[in-house]
Amino acid sequence: MFLGTYAPKLDEKGRIILPAKFREELSTGVVMTRGQENCIYVFSTREFEELHDKIRQAPVTSKQARDYLRVFLSGASSETPDKQNRVTIPANLRTYAGLDRELTVIGAGSRVEIWDSEAWSTYLAEQEISFANTTEEVIPGLF
Repeated sequence: MFLGTYAPKLDEKGRIILPAKFREELSTGVVMTRGQENCIYVFSTREFEELHDKIRQAPVTSKQARDYLRVFLSGASSETPDKQNRVTIPANLRTYAGLDRELTVIGAGSRVEIWDSEAWSTYLAEQEISFANTTEEVIPGLF
């Protein structure tokens, strides 16, 4: 499970060093793709294969499902960390997420998310207020 918040820097070649706590799970390869709120989702190859098995079950008769899958999968890129535990973030994903040199990488359970640091700070500030004031069950059975 991926947990925590990290602040790696994007180098001039569009690479980041994976946080140490994520390296073992991601060492054999990652799949990066567009995420919600203009972040980048990063899955281990194994996790993405499991996700793809679920995706394949989406009804092709649903326009909304087709549209979602096209955007989600067309932006996907398979990458392998180098010996220094760096992965290249493809240019199209860097543009999508508005990435600059300063990044925030968060563990989000089964995936990692890469955010532009300023965008993450803005998002988190807005969501923390909502989170603190939640008075009803958001995820059934959680609390």
